[in-house]
Amino acid sequence: MNLSDQKKAARVSAGAVRKVAHEAHADRAALALASHPFPVTPTPGASIVSAFYPFRSEIDTRPLLGKLAADGWTTCLPIILGPGQPLIFRRWFPGEPMVPGDMNIPRPRDDAPQVEPDVLIVPMLAFDAHGYRLGYGGGFYDRTIGLLRAKKKIIAIGAAYSAQQVDEVPHDGHDQALDFVMTEVGVLKCA
Repeated sequence: MNLSDQKKAARVSAGAVRKVAHEAHADRAALALASHPFPVTPTPGASIVSAFYPFRSEIDTRPLLGKLAADGWTTCLPIILGPGQPLIFRRWFPGEPMVPGDMNIPRPRDDAPQVEPDVLIVPMLAFDAHGYRLGYGGGFYDRTIGLLRAKKKIIAIGAAYSAQQVDEVPHDGHDQALDFVMTEVGVLKCA
């Protein structure tokens, strides 16, 4: 089985595991995620963190984003421009107006300033202890993290349910490893 087929098969099983975890823990998991010490200290007025608006059975990062905004971070959300392109990020603070984006996922309005995050909190279907994540197959986060890492030091943090951890995520040189993974049970520093 080639890598593409391995990833497709892994996405099916990982999606089912995440759905079960979401149904069992969604309400308390979002608050638990926000209750853990954030693994990066902000530079007041200068640090920008991106999270994601929850879609389907993804863990809800909104309480965490609200906490980070209160701690002095500039917060933002990603925007998909199109296939094969990196993400862009627009400043958004919890509670500000949003508009429907790709797949009807709410996103910041077009008049929100475009920013470049120092820390990215990313969604996933599965992750391993080495920091590899299984995404949805579009390559948006791997492409974006790679481009940002070529420009400056950034930190990539996965946000997921603890049940999404697997022994090994199939990966190659294109896949960008995470620095940390935050779950409802704690923070994992990736090896």
